[in-house]
Amino acid sequence: MNKELTRLKNSLAIKAILKIIVYFILAVIIIYLILLTSEDFLANMVYQSNEQLYNYIVWNKPWILVLIFVVLFISIAFFVLRNTMRYITETIVATDKILKEPEKEIKLSSDLVLIENQLNKIRIDLITSQNAAKDAEQKKNDLIVYMAHDLKTPLTSVIGYITLLLEEKGISPSLREKYMNIILKKALRVEELTNQFFDITRYNLQKMPITKQKIDIGLLMEQLVEECKPILEEKNLTCQLQKPTQILYEGDGDKLARAFENLLRNAVNYSFAHTQIDIIMQEKPEEIHILFRNQSEKIPEYKLEKLFDKFYRADEARSSSSGGSGLGLAITKQIIELHGGTISVKNENDYIEFFIILKNTKI
Repeated sequence: MNKELTRLKNSLAIKAILKIIVYFILAVIIIYLILLTSEDFLANMVYQSNEQLYNYIVWNKPWILVLIFVVLFISIAFFVLRNTMRYITETIVATDKILKEPEKEIKLSSDLVLIENQLNKIRIDLITSQNAAKDAEQKKNDLIVYMAHDLKTPLTSVIGYITLLLEEKGISPSLREKYMNIILKKALRVEELTNQFFDITRYNLQKMPITKQKIDIGLLMEQLVEECKPILEEKNLTCQLQKPTQILYEGDGDKLARAFENLLRNAVNYSFAHTQIDIIMQEKPEEIHILFRNQSEKIPEYKLEKLFDKFYRADEARSSSSGGSGLGLAITKQIIELHGGTISVKNENDYIEFFIILKNTKI
């Protein structure tokens, strides 16, 4: 790009110089022809009007001609350069147009094709960014509306059952325990939705800080799978973890636990009933490979590419009561990339696989 700009500057400079030279030569030729054809007439006219001026011109003719040519050259140079400077004005106007009317294509002079192409590229990037921002904002607003609506359902149940417990004095212990379990379950759902609200806010307001320390991420994953057993059993799922005895890694244990939990919960939410979720961890000489695999419905390719976009959910028909905020995978990707790693996804047949690569610094 720098070379192309240098070539453009050189081209404009050369064209300006050639114009000055050509125009100056033409002006000199015209003046010479005028003097050649009407020298006697001009001399007689000056002599008759002012003899002293005539004598002064005759004695200083060479210097006067030099002065005329200098003034002529400067005038031509000024107008040529001024005309060349219009390119700057043209570019400034086009830049302002991008901000005010980005949907309109930029057209510049033929000499500015390079700048025209760059400005149109900036214009397209601006439109893309604006559309992405609007789309993300709309998705966020929709999710907040859905989640606010879904907050009412568990809260209504909690209020209803607490009212029953307070008003029904002769309620049996078994029924009381049943109601208390329902209240607990609904309260946990309220907590989950509240955390999702916090996720939406924090994702936009701050960059996630990372505090690295020596951890055994194999043990971290094992504890996570153990903690998730209740939700696995509730969905009639099993989870098999394959890992070496120990995998030492320097990273943020809390953030990595959150990333892995997001992937596991995503697998739980979208797996077929009575299937197995596989988590395979391998330690390579310079990398740690982690694979999450589960059986679920086929995801179209165009949706697969958007899974890591914030507020995006592959199954848009799901209510928020059965899914997340659409931030889980976006946050997971952010955490993995902040650790210098990568995450990818593929969907073949009935299996969806999330593959993580972490750079393994020897401890």
